[in-house]
Amino acid sequence: MLEIIIYTILIATVLNVILKQFAIPTIIGYIATGTIIAYGFNLHEAVHSYELKEIAEFGVVFLMFTIGLEFSIKHLLKMKKDVFLYGGLQVFLTAGVFAFIANNLFYIEIKPAIIIGAALALSSTAVVLKLLNESGDINKKFGRKTLGILLFQDIAVIPILLMITIFSVKVGSVSDLLLLTLGKAIILLAGLFLFGKYLLEPFFHQVSKTKSNEIFVSSILLIVIGASFVAHKLGFSYSLGAFVAGIMIAETTYKHQVEADLIPFRDLLLGVFFITVGMQLDFQIIYQNIFAISLLLPALIVIKIAIIFVILRFNTDKRTALKSALSIFQLGEFALVIFELSFAKGLLDPVLGQILIVTVVISMIMTPFVLKNISHIADLFSINKNKIDESPIIANENLKDHIILIGFGRLGKHISELIQDNDTKFIAIEGDIQTVKEAQELNLPVIFGNASQKHILESVNIKDASAVIVSVGNSKKLTHICEVVNELTRNTKTIVKVNKFEEKDELSRLNLSHVVVETENTAKAMFDEAMKI
Repeated sequence: MLEIIIYTILIATVLNVILKQFAIPTIIGYIATGTIIAYGFNLHEAVHSYELKEIAEFGVVFLMFTIGLEFSIKHLLKMKKDVFLYGGLQVFLTAGVFAFIANNLFYIEIKPAIIIGAALALSSTAVVLKLLNESGDINKKFGRKTLGILLFQDIAVIPILLMITIFSVKVGSVSDLLLLTLGKAIILLAGLFLFGKYLLEPFFHQVSKTKSNEIFVSSILLIVIGASFVAHKLGFSYSLGAFVAGIMIAETTYKHQVEADLIPFRDLLLGVFFITVGMQLDFQIIYQNIFAISLLLPALIVIKIAIIFVILRFNTDKRTALKSALSIFQLGEFALVIFELSFAKGLLDPVLGQILIVTVVISMIMTPFVLKNISHIADLFSINKNKIDESPIIANENLKDHIILIGFGRLGKHISELIQDNDTKFIAIEGDIQTVKEAQELNLPVIFGNASQKHILESVNIKDASAVIVSVGNSKKLTHICEVVNELTRNTKTIVKVNKFEEKDELSRLNLSHVVVETENTAKAMFDEAMKI
């Protein structure tokens, strides 16, 4: 086992170093590592072991936890249309279409057909969100639509797994089973909600008083794994418990530190998950069923993209609808769980199950390449070729001794006017697309982008700038931006506007000597005016 672990780490490291030279995502390296290890050590059976599945599943668990961190309950309610309307329509329509095709064209019995349809309706949360987070596309319009649909898909996993249990029950009352599950769901959600509302903040307060980083990290792991364990014991997925735990912590003041500390665990365990995905690629089955797979895969992809595009097109532009559909065209990791569970309970033919698993894995492998080139693919269909909402305009490489404005709201616009009156060069970064369009119509050097991403700041030659002025209203975003700017410039030439003293205190750990408190300056100006009367 130790030898296998060493070779796995070695192959994954070497492969990803090589692939990164060609800007290929690490997901491909992990999947390839799994395939190499499976064949090199003849471990095809090992991937089906209970222990390995448990470890691999916790990659998805930590991913769901970090997703939960991004969504306070208020935020989730704001996204209710993307999650419950578009997500619900996508899952039910896609599952219905695929179940109908399986039952009527391939003569698969109704129960397995429904299970297949439901599984194929799901996409890969693990792959898509990792890639969208890395590229920053998660904050774009199509990224939010995609995220909303993925969240509903993850919620839908619970009733799908319950459906498998109901289909496999030979005796007993289905209504009793449904009532029992509903009762367990109420107990789980109520218990975690009460813990989060009344005990979580005091618990973290006591932990933080120890000023011990390892105790803080271990307390986070305790909450994530503990919530997952409770959910599992009540008959739900580990991921549901982790997601609810993430939402609970999102309501506390410790959210950002928790997120920063947990990312290494999430990425490491996601790597293990993708390695196990690669181990499931059986080339003998691929060879024997190559014709069926080569027809099945494109057919599934085209149908799924078409359904998602039509659903979203009613309330958004064509380009956003297409890019959202392209983002979640693939089949997901939960489909693998559903197929294997159905196979174990005798609901799915073994050969059909293996063909579907291979199809799922291949679609997941395709995903990074599609997402990397998603704008170019949208261009091929000639849909709104105005790329202003997709990627930042790269600044002139010769730009030097300029001022960078981060945020082009009312304050940013006034500052830009003063800069222009002083005949000084500037470039502004703004996250609101409408503001960017209006500025560019006036020939102002304003680009669209997320200023918390290094490559955006590097594209405007931040290291050669004479000053960086940050005027962003969102305090969370402001802190993140200042951290990234600090990493690139040590903040020696950064001027930051904050709304209140609490925000100034939060930035005190950074090397900032120019922090302007809006309330302080406004109060002083009003007092000075009063003294003149």
